[in-house]
Amino acid sequence: MNYQRATGVLCHISSLPGKYGIGSLGKEAYRFAKKLVKSGVKYWQVLPLVQTGFGDSPYSSVSCDSGNPYFIDLDDLAKQGLLTKEDLKEAEQKGEIDYGTLYLERFLILRKAFSRFFFDDETFREFIKSGVAEDYSLFMTAKTVYGGSFVNWEIPLRDRKAESLEKLRTDYHEEYLFWQFLQYEFWKQWFALKDYCNQIGLKIIGDIALYVAYDSADVWANPDLFKLDKKLRPEKVAGVPPDYFSATGQLWGNPVYDWKEHKKDGYAWWKKRLQSALKTYDLIRIDHFRGLERYYEIPYGAKTAETGVWKDGPKDDIFEGIDKEVIIAEDLGVVDDGVKALLEKTGFPGMKVLLFAFDGNPENPFLPKNISENSVCYTGTHDNDTVAGYIRSLSAEEFILLRSRIAATLAECRIYLSLGGRGERFPEAFVRLALSSKARLAILPVQDILGYDNRARMNEPGTLGGNWTFRLEKQPDAIVMKKLKKMNKVYRR
Repeated sequence: MNYQRATGVLCHISSLPGKYGIGSLGKEAYRFAKKLVKSGVKYWQVLPLVQTGFGDSPYSSVSCDSGNPYFIDLDDLAKQGLLTKEDLKEAEQKGEIDYGTLYLERFLILRKAFSRFFFDDETFREFIKSGVAEDYSLFMTAKTVYGGSFVNWEIPLRDRKAESLEKLRTDYHEEYLFWQFLQYEFWKQWFALKDYCNQIGLKIIGDIALYVAYDSADVWANPDLFKLDKKLRPEKVAGVPPDYFSATGQLWGNPVYDWKEHKKDGYAWWKKRLQSALKTYDLIRIDHFRGLERYYEIPYGAKTAETGVWKDGPKDDIFEGIDKEVIIAEDLGVVDDGVKALLEKTGFPGMKVLLFAFDGNPENPFLPKNISENSVCYTGTHDNDTVAGYIRSLSAEEFILLRSRIAATLAECRIYLSLGGRGERFPEAFVRLALSSKARLAILPVQDILGYDNRARMNEPGTLGGNWTFRLEKQPDAIVMKKLKKMNKVYRR
């Protein structure tokens, strides 16, 4: 990482304020970007933009190349004459994200827009010809028509026989065009927003999940690249072994890659995925990076992760020909010598999370004094509680001990801040520690900038329901952003 010291803000598109039930690529996104730049922020981490599947997590998608239709700006569709004022009124929904309502109602509104769209628009036809959304559109058409998982479709369609795909495209042509239309509108809006951000001096960081969902266009279109049986059912699935946090390990269930098959064509699928991501974002963060060095595979059907084994991953082979200056490695969790060697070889910056720093160990790698320049320092991530939420969750004894450790670290960093009780100064303390660290890039979740408690938590790993629902009620106010601007100047970011 050779760029200068800078600050980034973490805020998923879904969390932006607005009238229509979920954040979008509309005017609130532009306003947010402008606020960031005015406060001296140079990076916006948006997390994955993909269409979500079961569980509503953007780390489990129907297609890793998709854009989430929920993010399409409805006001923009109205300006095109595709939606009416009455349609917009029907779409209004306040408060946290209600994915159940969105699933039932948003696609109905998007179908109304599609019904008024001119199919023979030249740019739309060019988009279809590009093939960007081909596998996604076929997959979603089949999903709509036949339902269920692709593994249970009729064998010719399951196995993607050419005549079966052409029949699907022809017999359900309007449905096929609908899914193409959603991706066309999404990507048109996204690249307009990204261009605006880049023009005003803001770069975009996006995320790539290492694994893809089993019931996805990715697996359906590329079964040979995963460890599946002849009927395309998983033979091995991903997870992590038992550890301090889980006595039986974590059983994620994603199909694991057959890296030997990937190697045969020089990791073409992965390189195409990386190159596509680098067009979508300015920097990319690879989730579960350690799985590229060694990964843990578990027999399909196992009840727990205890019976898994470690296997060698592709290491740095998949990055040949890829610009390594624009990749961030999510290296959290158990980092063994192999992962450290891979990080050193690639030169990728790893992540340092301050919420993990204060365990009393002076050698803790997350302590500000131990953070190197080639790092990305976070107060917390989308998978952690907010700083305020974490502080308020502690027992009296834990709080007293933690406060003394943070106070000592603040003094070491020459930051003079009275912490007092469990109030708003703790988020500020973590923000200042992140900004004052040696890490060239410091990223702050918007919740920590605003001092929000655990009601604003984005995701709790290992749980279903209630995640990814946080939304800003309004844009961050001028006082907060001016304070952030001042801190950016103080800490030379």
